[in-house]
Amino acid sequence: MQNMKKIAIIDYQMSNMFSVENALKHLGFEPVITSDKSIILSADGAILPGVGAFGEAMKKLKDLDLINSIKEFIKSGKPFMGICLGLQLLFSESEEFGNAKGLDVIKGRVDAFSKHREIRRIPHVGWNKILPGDSYMYFVHSFYANPIDKKAVATTTEYDGFSFCSSVLQNNVYACQFHPEKSGPKGLEILNNFFK
Repeated sequence: MQNMKKIAIIDYQMSNMFSVENALKHLGFEPVITSDKSIILSADGAILPGVGAFGEAMKKLKDLDLINSIKEFIKSGKPFMGICLGLQLLFSESEEFGNAKGLDVIKGRVDAFSKHREIRRIPHVGWNKILPGDSYMYFVHSFYANPIDKKAVATTTEYDGFSFCSSVLQNNVYACQFHPEKSGPKGLEILNNFFK
């Protein structure tokens, strides 16, 4: 039991942390939901989850003094994962409700699906395939991440004929627009492989 890896789930009061916590427990990790900087920095891995509006989330991270802790953790080289809004917050900026600055860990911006005429149903909700591969993951979002460095794109997904970046991998940072914790065995496999 002493070899269990401690994974900090960063609590900034804007996410469904308990489904992530349950998934990690199921995989044999030791998840800790926290906004305590010392606990985050001492963890073996960290997850930035999230549901909601980009600008409000950045304000919460600032108010809780978590921005530098997140950047410091990433600089440590330990595995860091962003999920859904947590992916988007890692980018330089978002056009959601005007323009809001992000954490700028990954250069690029978060754009609205509504800019694309071919997309008829917003938000994008439900199961969809990630490429490469044949795995289906669960999505809920109206915005998508657009990295400047296309080499950072780990997977893409097609929605209403529009292909968007559904996950990124940059050094020790993996972030996905889908919810691996809600995506069955394949989603759990992603969580397990990344933190193992």
